Amino acid sequence: MFEEYNPLKNKIFRIIDNDGKVINKKYMPEVEDTTIVKAYKDMLFARTADLLTVNYQRQGRIFTYPPNYGQEAISGAVAQIIGKEDWLVPAFRELGTWLAKGVTLKEIFLYYMGNEDACKFEGATNTVPFAVPIASQLLHATGIGYEIKLNKKKQVVFTFVGDGGTSEGDFHEAVNFAGVWKVPVIFIVQNNQYGISTPTSVQTASQSIAIKSVAYGIRGIQVDGNDFFAMYAAVKESYKIAMENGEPVLIEAVTYRKGPHTTSDDPTKYRTKEEEEKWDATDPMRRLKAFMESKKIFDFDEEKLIADYRKEVDRQFVAAENYSAYPVEDVFKYQYVEMPEDLKEQQRKYEKYLAWKATAVK
Repeated sequence: MFEEYNPLKNKIFRIIDNDGKVINKKYMPEVEDTTIVKAYKDMLFARTADLLTVNYQRQGRIFTYPPNYGQEAISGAVAQIIGKEDWLVPAFRELGTWLAKGVTLKEIFLYYMGNEDACKFEGATNTVPFAVPIASQLLHATGIGYEIKLNKKKQVVFTFVGDGGTSEGDFHEAVNFAGVWKVPVIFIVQNNQYGISTPTSVQTASQSIAIKSVAYGIRGIQVDGNDFFAMYAAVKESYKIAMENGEPVLIEAVTYRKGPHTTSDDPTKYRTKEEEEKWDATDPMRRLKAFMESKKIFDFDEEKLIADYRKEVDRQFVAAENYSAYPVEDVFKYQYVEMPEDLKEQQRKYEKYLAWKATAVK
């Protein structure tokens, strides 16, 4: 796979077309029907939760949120492969993989409500908090990979970043040292065509992001990120390389962010309706569903399932809303033995804001 789809050949790895038809039988992975159905349902749950979360934000019930809409096949494929003891070092758009690792929606909601308890991830082994500073998490992933190598553990690190993050120095340093140290890290670049409003064509002069792997001396591949089977096959082969050889891999998952960058963004300012319609034809859920229907394994009531999912999402959201508030001083007092004056001033200003907010709401 990695030889035939060497980034220097400028070929994208794809297995099914936009109608769900297999066009690359050679690399069609052996996946049980039950796994395919589970993957679709997992992706459907993630999409349902994602769309509802945007609604909660519009209602003023959570703060700014980065939607996953349109990118479900990437996390959905990883979710079927990542193990309990493997490490997940995410960015902020990997909802399906978080859920697979055991992170609850309640914890995710708490995070976007600004609650300090959110990232405890009590049921998620080896999962680090979301990384908002762009690409900083990649260095952490390489460091964890080095610890795995040093202690001869059988684990793999999965880390994610967007196409915009590949312009950060942290990306270069992390991938470079992963190659030098030969550590078991899978770097997944979710190329959703925009770094906020900056198109990929302005982000890099390289013919792809995957080709950057050549310079770092590691294996890389460009994959149709909206093709569940292509992502599954690429991730599975990468996992084998990382686990058995202890080597890093770079996957460029070509996808499209169907929603805004965050709920504070207006994508109509920088992209056209025609572009959105073109990419809508590549929707990962529609393609996988078409494949399942052709194989006669789509045998459940999707609307009823979505209704059940909505109830579960609402239940966890209400649980997060009713979660006990944390003391304001906890945000400030654990950073130093003795709190410096600038932090004391920040706390005073924040308490003043909360007092104003309470009055304003009334």
